[in-house]
Amino acid sequence: MAKHGNDHQKVRLDKWLWAARFFKTRAQAKTAIEGGKIHVDGQRAKPSKEAILGATIKIRQGWDEKIVVVDDVSDQRRGATEAAVLYTETTESIALREQRTAERKASNQSLSYQDQRPNKKQRRQIHRFKEDNPS
Repeated sequence: MAKHGNDHQKVRLDKWLWAARFFKTRAQAKTAIEGGKIHVDGQRAKPSKEAILGATIKIRQGWDEKIVVVDDVSDQRRGATEAAVLYTETTESIALREQRTAERKASNQSLSYQDQRPNKKQRRQIHRFKEDNPS
């Protein structure tokens, strides 16, 4: 792999996030960084910040939040298995993500479907109720 595994190599954060396959394009990675969705070692970062070995990066994507440690740097986007070598997700992050996913699924099941329009039978009941109870 060219430019892969060198300790002295400098790679921009937006390029590293793209190469590690967290975002489909560098532009999306840059937008996420500028929007405050990426924190490096607890600090908001800029797209031009360097991805440093051992740095802890907090990535918020939609409902999920991942905390990863940079294991390697690369400025080339490769397959998912090769991209997974670039970082390690912390065990706390994995556990928290699974817990939040389970909570979301549980809360979604308890929601009633009030957003749907009434069916024919319910519409008749509504009309009957309005006729019997004029306001």
